Amino acid sequence: MSETLSSSNSWDRKHKAAAQTKQVESRPFEYDHITQFPNTWSRYRAKFREPVAEFLGTCILVIFGTGVNCQVVLSTNTGVASSPKGSYLSASFGWAVGIAIGVWVSGVPQQVHQVTLSLAVYRGFPWRKVPIYMAAQLFGGIMGAAFVYWQYFHAINIYEGGNGVRTLNTAGLFATYALDYMTAVSCFFSEFFATAILLIAIFAMNDKRNIPPPNGLGPLLLFIVLLGIAAALGMQTSFAINPARDFGPRLLTSMVGYGKAVYVYRNQYWIWCPIMAPFLGALAGAGFYDLFLFTGDESIFNKPNAAARRDHMHAPHEQPDNIPSGIDVV
Repeated sequence: MSETLSSSNSWDRKHKAAAQTKQVESRPFEYDHITQFPNTWSRYRAKFREPVAEFLGTCILVIFGTGVNCQVVLSTNTGVASSPKGSYLSASFGWAVGIAIGVWVSGVPQQVHQVTLSLAVYRGFPWRKVPIYMAAQLFGGIMGAAFVYWQYFHAINIYEGGNGVRTLNTAGLFATYALDYMTAVSCFFSEFFATAILLIAIFAMNDKRNIPPPNGLGPLLLFIVLLGIAAALGMQTSFAINPARDFGPRLLTSMVGYGKAVYVYRNQYWIWCPIMAPFLGALAGAGFYDLFLFTGDESIFNKPNAAARRDHMHAPHEQPDNIPSGIDVV
C-alpha cells in the first residue's frame, strides 16, 4: 500500500513538473528582456512610424468624409442611383466616423495641421517635427481623395453629364466651397470660429484637471465634437477646420481635370478661408484655453518666472504623458 502511494505521489510530482515546464515553454518571452528593437526592421520603422501614422489617419478621415459627400450628392441623380442615399445628417456622421476611425488606427496625437501648430506654439511640441507632420497629413489628404475619386469616377461622369467633364459642381465633393450668399468676412469667421471651438474641446479633453475621457475613448469624444460642429456650424462653408482635409483633396481635383478653377474661385478662397482661418482660429482657441483655464507646466503661460525658478518651484504637470489618440485628425 505504501509503495502504491509513493509511486502515485512520485507520478504526481513528475506530471506537475512537466506541466510547469510546458507552461513556461509556452510563454518564452515572459522571462526575457523587453526591447523596442527586436530586429533591424523595427529600427527603421521607428524613424518613420509617426509620419506614416499622420498620413494614414488623415487618409482615413478624407476617405470617409469625401466618400459620404459623393454618395449623398451623386445619388440624387437618377442615372447614378434609383433614389437618394443620404442627407446632410448622414454626411455629418460620415465625417465624424472618419475622424474617430482615423484616430483609432493611427494612435498618435497629431493628424491636423492647425493642432500640430498649436501644440508647437503653446505646449512645447518639437518644431523640427512640424513640417514633417504637415507634409504627411497633406499627402494623406491627397491619397484619401484619390481613392474616393477612383471609387466614384463613373458616377461623377454621369452626374456631370459626360465623360471627363469636370466642374465646381462636383469639385465641392472633395474640397470646401462657400454658399453664394456668404461674404468673404463671413466665410473667414465661420472657419475661424468652428476651428477655435474644436481646439478648445481638444485641449480640454487632455487636461487632467478637467474631465478627460477614459483611456482609449478620446476618438469617441472627437466623434461627438466633429458631429456637433458639422450639425451646428458646417452648412455655410462645409466646415474645413483643417487645411490638410481641404488642400489635399483640392490638389487632387486640380490634377484630375478640374484645373485652375479650384484655385481662382472667389479670389484665391482656398488660401484665406480653409487654410488661414483654421490656423488662426486654432491658435485663438488653444491660446484662450491655455491662458484662462489650463494650469499645467506644459503651457508657455505657466512657465515659472525668475522668483519661482529661484525657489525651485513650477506649475503642476497636467497634460497626460500619453495624449489620447485623436488630437489632430479632424
